Amino acid sequence: MPASIPEADRRHRASAAFSLSFLSLIFSITAFSSSHWCEGTRKVAKPFCKGDSKGDLCIRFNSPDGNSSQAVQYIWETGDDKFVEKKFHAGIWYSCEEMINEEGETCRSFISLTPASDRGVLWLSIVAELLYVVLLLTGNILMSVEICYYSSVIDGLKINAFSAVVTVLAGLLGMVAHMMYTTVFQMTVNLGPEDWRPHTWDYGWSYGLAWTSFACCMAAAVTTINKYTKTILEFKHKRKKLERSFRIQYRFPEHTAPEKVCNVYVNSFQNTTDDPTHALRSLRHLATISVL
Repeated sequence: MPASIPEADRRHRASAAFSLSFLSLIFSITAFSSSHWCEGTRKVAKPFCKGDSKGDLCIRFNSPDGNSSQAVQYIWETGDDKFVEKKFHAGIWYSCEEMINEEGETCRSFISLTPASDRGVLWLSIVAELLYVVLLLTGNILMSVEICYYSSVIDGLKINAFSAVVTVLAGLLGMVAHMMYTTVFQMTVNLGPEDWRPHTWDYGWSYGLAWTSFACCMAAAVTTINKYTKTILEFKHKRKKLERSFRIQYRFPEHTAPEKVCNVYVNSFQNTTDDPTHALRSLRHLATISVL
């Protein structure tokens, strides 16, 4: 039989929550492993030109025997002309900067650049990021199990509730981890080694990707909670309608009899995958349950 409209709507909500959670997982792993959380430039002194090297990235001498110890060397560059700006980018794990007059980059551990007083906060940020990824993965697994297979409707609701809690917890950890890294980086800019401190800097694409992952995570959590709440409310509404139908159709002498019959109806869905919010197919089925 084709799925009913409420069931199809719940399937769409579950698929949307899974898609958002999966995107959040991919974005978080990409951002966590990259080194473009922050980008900028460093102002460093130009090296002396060697041999026939020319250009604006090194200091030239007015003497052809500049390398000779007997020659008097005159440096024409003054002020800002003696400096060159090198691009750099840094992440949670390492920081890289371009090389002058050569191709490629030199990288070093960002943990070693962090001041000793802030190194513990950085490790807390790393642990929180790892837990964020693990909880996102757990939420994705639970959502996929809910979509693909579950033994009964009640079990599906339990999986839905647990995946919502896991996703919300993951989002909170991700937010704390991103904020702690931001604080550590700013402290490193002010108190870090002299040969690393940037002249100008701004947040890079990895930083934006990390916060996009957080936004997708919270959207997935809201969608999951909304699906769970809507299913429960629909179930309660259908139950009240069933009780009213029992009172009108069969005129139970006992006031609590319709509620008891509805409890029998609810318990019958413990081992089935049918939608508990569906109305009964016919009044004959209602009569059968009432006899029970």
